[in-house]
Amino acid sequence: MKASSSSTALLTTSPKSLSLGVIGNIGNIDAYISAVNRLPMLSQEEEISLAKRLRDNNDLAAAQSLVLSHLRLVVSIARGYLGYGLPHADLIQEGNIGLMKAVKRFDPDQGVRLVSYAMHWIKAEIHEYILKNWRLVKVATTKAQRKLFFNLRSQKEGLDAMTPAQVEAMSKSLNVKKEEVVEMEMRMSGRDIALEAPSDDDDETFAPIAYLSSDANEPSKVLEAQQYDRLQSEGLEAALGKLDPRSRRIVEARWLANDDGSGATLHDLADEFGVSAERIRQIESVALKKMKGALAEYV
Repeated sequence: MKASSSSTALLTTSPKSLSLGVIGNIGNIDAYISAVNRLPMLSQEEEISLAKRLRDNNDLAAAQSLVLSHLRLVVSIARGYLGYGLPHADLIQEGNIGLMKAVKRFDPDQGVRLVSYAMHWIKAEIHEYILKNWRLVKVATTKAQRKLFFNLRSQKEGLDAMTPAQVEAMSKSLNVKKEEVVEMEMRMSGRDIALEAPSDDDDETFAPIAYLSSDANEPSKVLEAQQYDRLQSEGLEAALGKLDPRSRRIVEARWLANDDGSGATLHDLADEFGVSAERIRQIESVALKKMKGALAEYV
């Protein structure tokens, strides 16, 4: 069927506004369901006649009649997906879009009733909506994963993890690998977690945002840590190598003997070398200046 302004209007018109002229301004989902269940069904002859008017003359009024007479089908199909925790009204809305797509593509000469043809389109739109909104991260992306998701969701009993025997039985039932069943079950059992904590006054509330971000992983911090490690290993050894044995002994005894910095005193080293404490201080000062210059190329 060629696209036209009238057939395009069928898909750009919301299901609610499409039915306002017949079932009135519906204020809640229960009233809507009650109203669409009172809409008359079409006979096969009426359905074929309307479908030909839409195909041959782009008759939007005929399309509206076809859609309205099948709204109860959408309600029935959408009710089967309430277990996914999504609003019933939204499921119906998406199903109505699928119904309108089916009406637009329906060929009355194929000898198939619209109800049989439309079920595929209705379910396809509802499936797409569920996969987009059931989790922030999609649980199924390929066609095989989507099929496994809905089959597993409908056949799995309860919320408990499946036993190996149940996994094997499910894999045989769905004709898929056991590993695929286990992986999909893990995806389905995951839940969304808010990155930020709720807005309350509880200072002890922690959220993932508090520990997902770490300053240690910032490029500048990583580079700084690498430079420090190089300074501690290569640089320090090179700087000590430029000192004479006595100066090196004094520096190591004073600053490198213990990790807590509690090295030998000036008087201890004065007794060791038989000089005054002041002389030890002078040697230490000259040695540290020499080391500082040697370490400059590592900073």
